[in-house]
Amino acid sequence: MSSTVSDLSSMSTRRAVFPFTAIVGQEEMKLALMLNVIDPKIGGVMIMGDRGTGKSTTIRALADLLPEIDVVADDPYNSSPTDPELMSDDVRDRARNGESLPIAKRHVQMVDLPLGATEDRVCGTIDIEKALSEGVKAFEPGLLAKANRGILYVDEVNLLDDHLVDVLLDSAASGWNTVEREGISIRHPARFVLVGSGNPEEGELRPQLLDRFGMHAEIRTVKEPELRVQIVEQRTEFDQNPQAFLDQCRTEQEALQRQLVEAQTRLKSVVVDRELKVKISEVCSQADVDGLRGDIVINRAAKALTALEGRSEVTVDDIRRVVVLCLRHRLRKDPLESIDSGYKVEKIFNSVFGLAPQEEMVQNGVGVR
Repeated sequence: MSSTVSDLSSMSTRRAVFPFTAIVGQEEMKLALMLNVIDPKIGGVMIMGDRGTGKSTTIRALADLLPEIDVVADDPYNSSPTDPELMSDDVRDRARNGESLPIAKRHVQMVDLPLGATEDRVCGTIDIEKALSEGVKAFEPGLLAKANRGILYVDEVNLLDDHLVDVLLDSAASGWNTVEREGISIRHPARFVLVGSGNPEEGELRPQLLDRFGMHAEIRTVKEPELRVQIVEQRTEFDQNPQAFLDQCRTEQEALQRQLVEAQTRLKSVVVDRELKVKISEVCSQADVDGLRGDIVINRAAKALTALEGRSEVTVDDIRRVVVLCLRHRLRKDPLESIDSGYKVEKIFNSVFGLAPQEEMVQNGVGVR
């Protein structure tokens, strides 16, 4: 989201956020979030799992970790001063006219979508009376404008109105939000990483909506007593003295921030061998996945993982580590079944790639180098 690593010492002037590198376990969720930061076109993450497993904490920690971005200072949409694809129409016109754009640094936004939010609150509103009487497009930006070039987090997304979920997914896919009222149309850039979370006990999303999320991460409550104690002790230490805890993690935080920024830059040069692309599509075909979203997302996620680890060519192992995240929610299933934990996808993957079955997916042990 930026090519410059910011000084994390600025955290001392803001509300303390638990550091991303100190979060124990939940590797699947952390990997999916990092890959979406490297390539937002993966399409976001749906995180399903037990309550109290650190979903919100992890997402806030990731947003806090990311470096500051350059924005046009007087623009409400966090427009980029250099990239035309990330500019609002107004800023693009000003740039074309040779106007000097005021630049400011801004932290990556992590926008929480309230469960009871209305469409106007999310998309923004047009003041029809002012537009008709004064002839200007009076627009009050909504949450999608604030989330542009950031992260939009929807907790309990399975309880959100389907129409609102559709609006969010459309904006996330197109990168633009369009508001139309009484013949007046206004649009602005809305490129964000969409992260939804929920508890399966409270109901699943419709398959049509689930399919629109790029990745699906499952999280479970940690069972090992030693690990649970470690998590409790870390949280207690952070709550008692946040700044001291952040100082302990500063080196790791800066290293991971640098790694993510370098991965964003490196992503364009990562290649996937055609033979691997064919096998990816064969996995999707054998899994009876509708449409081509699965093929596209696996290719993108594997490339993002390759970039994250400092390489330029995707390997079979890279594909193995992302294939379940990308396909488990796209499988056709019996209405009484919950989302497959990954066994079916793993079995098909091993068959297509000619690999011996493994007791555990490699991705469960993924760590950041």
